[in-house]
Amino acid sequence: TAGTGSEVTPISILTTGKAEKKGVVDPVLLPDWAILDPALTLTLPPKVTAATGIDAMVHAIEAYTSRLKKNELSDAFAKMALRLLSENIHKVVSGDSNLEGRLAMLKGSLYAGIAFANAPVAAVHALAYPIGSHFHVPHGLSNSLMLPHVLKYNVQDPTAEALYAELAPLICGLYRSSSSSSSEKAADLIAYYNSLPLELGLETRLQEVGVSGEEDIELLATEAMKQTRLLPNNPREVLLEDALRIYEEAY
Repeated sequence: TAGTGSEVTPISILTTGKAEKKGVVDPVLLPDWAILDPALTLTLPPKVTAATGIDAMVHAIEAYTSRLKKNELSDAFAKMALRLLSENIHKVVSGDSNLEGRLAMLKGSLYAGIAFANAPVAAVHALAYPIGSHFHVPHGLSNSLMLPHVLKYNVQDPTAEALYAELAPLICGLYRSSSSSSSEKAADLIAYYNSLPLELGLETRLQEVGVSGEEDIELLATEAMKQTRLLPNNPREVLLEDALRIYEEAY
């Protein structure tokens, strides 16, 4: 798929016997060579194409806003990734045999992989992991479900708002004018990711993927707090009560 960027990351994610996702991180996981062939992605179902494409976008966004290891290299790759992915995701989900668009998505996924290999992902992934491990929701869709709600939570932090505003002009169709304020640009970014999953035919609420009621939400929030590899990277601290509210908004 054009999504994980795993061909350029030193990270492997395993689901343990306790329905918990854990990461194995080591440079030995990096391949010597990786071949990106867009023809191999032509037969992907539209929903898989959409979900994995948004997954790659999440990698770029979270790398760009990563609190601890954000750097010029990761920023450059994150921007290149987001531009390519946003310009092509609708084209490839439409079902056309668009090799040029498929190659652009693969490049975007790769660039996003390089970005988050150098500046790790954060709360979107931390809150998405329990959805996948407990409710068997594909990873890309789990990220898509949580992305707009984590963006809305993070944007209350001035640093995150400024960074989201920097990314907004890269998103196809979002740039309004040079006079738009940072808050307006950040709001545009959030609005885009609220509408994108609907436009691509993906589920947008947790209740649509098997999450049922307060007990499940409490389970998800408790499990998300175990993602101590990821949560410190978030631009705004996420506590248990914050995770609960984010899941409730996504429900």
